Amino acid sequence: MRPATVPPFPHPAADRGGPIEWAETRRILLVRPDNPGDVVMLTPALRALRAHVPDARLDLLASPVGSSLAPVIPYLDGTLAISPVWQDSDGRMPHDPDRELALVSQVKAGRYDVVVVFTSFSQSPWPMAYVAYLAGIPVRAGHSKEFGGSLLTHWVTPPPDETHQVDRCLHLLEALGVPPAGTHLELRVPDDARDRAAAALARAGIAPARPYALLAPAVAVVGSAGERDLVAEVVSAAGSLGVAAVGPLDTPAFVALVAGAAVAVTNDSGGMHVADAVGTPVVVAFSGTELEDQLAPRTVRAELFRVPTSCSPCHQFRCPFGLPCLDLDPTELAGTAYELAPRCRPPDPEG
Repeated sequence: MRPATVPPFPHPAADRGGPIEWAETRRILLVRPDNPGDVVMLTPALRALRAHVPDARLDLLASPVGSSLAPVIPYLDGTLAISPVWQDSDGRMPHDPDRELALVSQVKAGRYDVVVVFTSFSQSPWPMAYVAYLAGIPVRAGHSKEFGGSLLTHWVTPPPDETHQVDRCLHLLEALGVPPAGTHLELRVPDDARDRAAAALARAGIAPARPYALLAPAVAVVGSAGERDLVAEVVSAAGSLGVAAVGPLDTPAFVALVAGAAVAVTNDSGGMHVADAVGTPVVVAFSGTELEDQLAPRTVRAELFRVPTSCSPCHQFRCPFGLPCLDLDPTELAGTAYELAPRCRPPDPEG
């Protein structure tokens, strides 16, 4: 487990743009329209902004699935759920200029004083910067190595590509005059979400007081509605080993389910970051798409497993080689999970 400290790269002032008058700022739009895990890793930046401008309104522009985390994210006042064309990885969105003009109108209606565009090392802030420019937002900030004219009023040179996503977000804010307020991830689980998670466990036959291990593609297996067949396959293959399928849950209830687990076994996606945010030890089957240093859990007990491959990091959504980076020994992952969560014991094969 890596220490949760900001690394020693420089935190310069913005390469372009003078000091932001934060004390006079009333409405701020934060942009992170990609994956749920990226939204979870934004929570330290939200905390820093809330501490620095306690009276400002903080809205998050996120994807629909990213926006579904809003009920468990502290510090947010509202969300704008969009599927931006610049995040269309499959190229399936139809050509629709009216849709994009509607986005400009939606952002303009927020009457924001400042927009901060958060990106990974491979993403560009310029599409959103153009939307914000057209929407009339006077202060527009983001990281970029590439030229984008005057679309950003505060253009910050990013830290090294291998920087952890949490530290990258904080680096941007610190360049804008916002000091960090810790690097730990933070989610808060509402009581009603805990109730829905408990009901789902009961339906799966898991007693309320019984510790459980959570497998996010007795053991509780959980997945989205689109992963229903995969979950059923995992449970079927396990036979009578006390493995139960938990049906699809809304996002807050899923977070509650992770928070209640003795240990979670996940891949390197949203479940891993949720576990890190709610304090659940996690064992991760880490694919070769990204670098561990960019994404790894840093505040909980965590063990990452991956198979080194020559094509890693590939940054691809689909593997043409059959995922050799995930050719892992399941016994090793299971054994590590039991070591991380001593409250769990191997289930009795007799039931």
